[in-house]
Amino acid sequence: MSQNNPKKSRADIRRGRQFAKKKKGPFKRFIKIVLSLLVLLFLFGAGLFAYYASSAPKITRTALSSDNSTKIYDAGGKVISRLGSQNRDYVKSNKIPATLKQAVVSIEDRRFYKHHGVDPIRIVGAALSNLTGSSLGMQGGSTLTQQLVKLSVFSTAASDRTLKRKAQEAWLAIQVENHYSKAQILEFYINKVYMGNGVYGMQTGAEFYYNKTLNQLTLPQLALLAGMPQSPKYYNPYLYPKYATERRNQVLNAMVKNKTITSAQAQRAKNTSVKSGLTKNHTKTSGSAKTSRYVDSYLKQTLEELKAKGYKANSGLKVYTNLNMKAQKKLYNVANNDPSIAYPNKRFQVGATLVNVNNGQVMAMQGSRKTKVSFGLNRAVQTGRSSGSTAKPIMDYGPAIEYLKYPTYQPVKDTPYVYPGTDKNVMDFDDKYQGTITMRKALVESRNIPAIRTLENVGISKATSFLKKLGMPFKKTLSLQNGIGLYISSEQLAAAYAAFSNGGTYYKPYTIKKIVQANGVTKRFHATGKRAMTPATAFMITNMLKGVMTDANGSGTAAKISGLYEAGKTGTTQYPDDYLNKVPANSSMDAWFSGYTKNYSLAIWTGYDHQFKANSYITQPETEISQQIYKSVMSYVSQNKPNSDWTQPNDVVATNRGGTTEYYVAGYPGTVTDNTTTAAGSYSIESSSSSNNGTVATSPRSNEESRTNESSQSASTTQQPGGSGSSSGDGSSSGDNTSSSASSASSDASSTESSSTGGNPSDSSNNQNTNSPDTGNNDVNDQ
Repeated sequence: MSQNNPKKSRADIRRGRQFAKKKKGPFKRFIKIVLSLLVLLFLFGAGLFAYYASSAPKITRTALSSDNSTKIYDAGGKVISRLGSQNRDYVKSNKIPATLKQAVVSIEDRRFYKHHGVDPIRIVGAALSNLTGSSLGMQGGSTLTQQLVKLSVFSTAASDRTLKRKAQEAWLAIQVENHYSKAQILEFYINKVYMGNGVYGMQTGAEFYYNKTLNQLTLPQLALLAGMPQSPKYYNPYLYPKYATERRNQVLNAMVKNKTITSAQAQRAKNTSVKSGLTKNHTKTSGSAKTSRYVDSYLKQTLEELKAKGYKANSGLKVYTNLNMKAQKKLYNVANNDPSIAYPNKRFQVGATLVNVNNGQVMAMQGSRKTKVSFGLNRAVQTGRSSGSTAKPIMDYGPAIEYLKYPTYQPVKDTPYVYPGTDKNVMDFDDKYQGTITMRKALVESRNIPAIRTLENVGISKATSFLKKLGMPFKKTLSLQNGIGLYISSEQLAAAYAAFSNGGTYYKPYTIKKIVQANGVTKRFHATGKRAMTPATAFMITNMLKGVMTDANGSGTAAKISGLYEAGKTGTTQYPDDYLNKVPANSSMDAWFSGYTKNYSLAIWTGYDHQFKANSYITQPETEISQQIYKSVMSYVSQNKPNSDWTQPNDVVATNRGGTTEYYVAGYPGTVTDNTTTAAGSYSIESSSSSNNGTVATSPRSNEESRTNESSQSASTTQQPGGSGSSSGDGSSSGDNTSSSASSASSDASSTESSSTGGNPSDSSNNQNTNSPDTGNNDVNDQ
C-alpha cells in the first residue's frame, strides 16, 4: 500500500518521528535535572570538604610516631598512670614480621597498597557489607591510614563522630600518604594501636601477652594481635577467650582471602587454643608498681567513667581526676599493711570509697585487699552484697522524718513481727524484744523490727522515691525486707550519707574532673547538686547517728574518733536459716560501716568473695574491722581540716525528753504510731531489754548523748583526732574540701554516671549488676 502512495508514507514517517521526539522529551529533561542536581551536590560537597579541610589540624611525624597513651593525673596534677606508655617498645618496620603486616592489612584494609589514603571502593564495599552482614570484621569504610590519623590527632569520643571530623580525617589521610611511604604508615600504626590492659603497640602487646618479641610469635599469635585493636577489651584472651578466638579466626580467614596464607595454614592455626603461650608474668610491661598498687581500684573506676562519657583510652587524652594520693595511700595501707587491725587471713576482702560531702568528688577508693582488681572485681563499686542496717537511715528513718514528720523521740514498737503474707519472723542479733522504744534508741542500737515497722508506715513507694533522690534508682520493686539491707556499693552509700552531712543535697560521685583531648579541646565535669531531703531531715538523722558511735549501747562505738564531730551507721548481714548450722553462732556474711564528718563521707564493706565456702564467715569481733578501717582513715584525712558540728535548722525544735535532747520539725508536734497520730508528750516510752518471750524489763537510759548534743549552735575547733590509726604526718592535699551549693552548681556539665561492676563477688568477670532487691538472705539478724 505504501508503494502505491509514497507521499502518505513519508507523512506517516514524519508523524512517527515527531511522536518519538515528544515521547523522549520529558525523559531527557528528567535526566538533565538529575545530572544537574548531582553536579550541584558534588560542587556543594567539594566546597564543604574544602571548607572543613581548611580548618583541619596539622599532623606531624611526632604525632604519628608517638605513643597514644592516656595520661591520668591526681587532684594535685601529678601523673599517676600513663597506661603502659612508659614501657612501650617501638619497633621499626624492618623488625616487624611480614606475617604481622599481612595480617593487619588483610583484616583492616585489603586495598591498603592500592589507595592514596581514602578508598571509595572500600567505602562502598563497607556499606554493602553492613547491609548484607558479610563484613568479615572490616572496620567501616575507614582506611588504615585514616585510622592512624584518628588515633594521632582526633578524639575518639562518640560525640565527636561528625561529618566535619570525617572530612578532616580524610584530608589528613591524603596528606599522610603524600609524605610517608606505605611501610612507614604501617609502622606508625602497628606501634600506636591500643592492645588492652594499658599496653600500646603490638611489640609491647607481644611482651605483655606472651613475654616474647614479635619475631618470636607464631601465626595464630600474630593473627590474634592483629585483630585486637578493634576491641581490646572483648578480644582479651584472658577474659574472653571465646571472642578472642572468633576474632583471631576472622583474621586468618581474611589472610586466606587476601592470598597471604593457604587454607591449610589457616586451619592449623585455628586448631591452636587461643590461650596457648599466654604468660602469667607481666614484669616487662607492669609499669610503675610503686604507684600502680595504690591507684589500681581508683584507676579502674576512672577508666569505666571515661568509657561511659564516650571516650577511649587509646586517644592521647589527659584525664585529671579527684584522687587525693595521700588519702589513697592511707586507705591502701590500712587495708593491706596495718598491724593494728587483726585481719583473719589474706582472703578477707575490703571495698571502700571516700567522697567529699560538698561536691561528690571521689577522693580515694579501695576495691581489694592483697589482690589487684585489674582483671577482676572492684569491690568498692560492686552491688551484689546486702548493706545490712546501713540501709535504715536512707530507706526507713530518713523517709519517716521527710514524709511523716517523725520526731527523733517517735515511739516505735520492738515487738514480735511477721512479714505480711508470710510466716517469716523478723529477729534481732540478740533474739530479744524491747517493747516500745524511741526511734533514736532503735536506730542507735540498730533494732530491726522498729525499722521494718517504720518502713511499713512510710510505704515502699515513698521510700523508693527517697532512695532515687539519693542516686539509687532500683530496677526491681523493693520490699519491706530491703529496709534492713539494700544491694548497693560503698560508693553509692558514701554519696548518700554525704547528703546527710551537707544538709540534704545529693551529689553524684565522680572521679574525673577534666579531660583534655589530643587536639587541645578541654571538657570539665562536676556533679550538679540536687535537693534530696530537707535540711531538717538531714540534721535529725545526723543527730541520731552520732549516738551510734557515742552511746554506750551504740552499735558503732569502735569507730569513734576522740574530739571529732562525726556520725555513722553499722551494718551486718547474717546467714540464712538453712546455713546457720554450718557456721559459728553470731557469724556474719558481710560487715559494713559508713560514717561522715562535715568534710568527708567514708563507706566500707568487709567480707569474703565466696561467703558460703568453708571458713569464709565473719566472727563477731571481726565485724568491727570495718569500723577500725574507718577510724584510722577518717582520723588521718581529718587532720588540719575544719572540725565543726552540724547547725540546727530554723524549723527544727529542740525538746528535753528524759534527760535527752530530742528534736522535731516545727509545726508537727504530733507523732505517728501504726498509722495513729498522738499528741506529743501524751505517751511514755519504756527503755527496756527482754527475753525472747517479749516480757519487758525496764532499765534506765544513758544520758551520754544528751550531754554531747545539748547545744544547738555550730561549734568549730581545730581538729586533733585521737584514737588508733591517727597520724601526725601529712594531711590530705589541698583542694579537696571545696564547698559548692545546689544553687551555684551549673546544670550543663553534670558528671556522667559511673559504670559499676557488680554481681556476686565470686564472679570475677565484673558483669554489671542490676541492683536486684532480692532479699532471701537479709531477713534475719541484721545489725
